[in-house]
Amino acid sequence: MKKRDFSTKKSLLILEKIKENLEKLNQKMEVMIELQKHGKTSTESFTDVTAPLDVMTLLSMPDHLRKTAITVCRLGRATAEEVAQQTKRARAVESAYLNQLVLMGYLKKERQGRKAYFYVDKENKE
Repeated sequence: MKKRDFSTKKSLLILEKIKENLEKLNQKMEVMIELQKHGKTSTESFTDVTAPLDVMTLLSMPDHLRKTAITVCRLGRATAEEVAQQTKRARAVESAYLNQLVLMGYLKKERQGRKAYFYVDKENKE
């Protein structure tokens, strides 16, 4: 009986790992689909406001930051609340991720009154 329980637990762990890997692949495929929608190949950089980050930069990001960065690219200019609505994550979480992307130099932040807007500064992109 104990051997069967161990075997079942091991199988469940393997299935969980497979699920995690599939989720990562799906997120990477989202990036590739976005590239194709904009008529770009995997080695070309984005130059418009809707998708300014190149694919290699996006793929090198951790999954949680990639999702946030892609959402900002789609929206063009957005608050943490708007990004959170798209990603289905808490506003506070998105705010932290957006500020992290600002610190990393991928996004710019501009305050208008009480709201902070995040966007990609395409003028300073090389």
